[in-house]
Amino acid sequence: MYPYPQSGTEPVLLQIGDMALTSTHVILPHGQYPLHGAQWTVHDSTQVTESISTAGIILTIVFVWFCLLGLLFLLMKETRYLGFVSISVTGPGFHHTAQFPPGPQSSAWAAQAVAQARAITAAAPPYA
Repeated sequence: MYPYPQSGTEPVLLQIGDMALTSTHVILPHGQYPLHGAQWTVHDSTQVTESISTAGIILTIVFVWFCLLGLLFLLMKETRYLGFVSISVTGPGFHHTAQFPPGPQSSAWAAQAVAQARAITAAAPPYA
């Protein structure tokens, strides 16, 4: 499904979604490009919302008639993550973006993956 280097070539050092990095190339779904000069960016558009859960509302309605402690069910919160985290690579003659679902640790994972990709890019030889 994803392009990998042909047999006998260098191994994949890092895989980020549908992007793969070797020591000299970045492999994208639409081709293989030199890694030298590539720029990596991460964009986090995650939105976190917190609201009273549906179960909490139903339990409050049911138990409020039995005792006032049923109102404590209104404290049940539900956290939702909306948006996405995207990682982009741009270089001479190519641009590609991969999007990932939001979550409590997606932003930290994406930042760490981009830091690794930047380190591999910095170590890439100028002409390969």
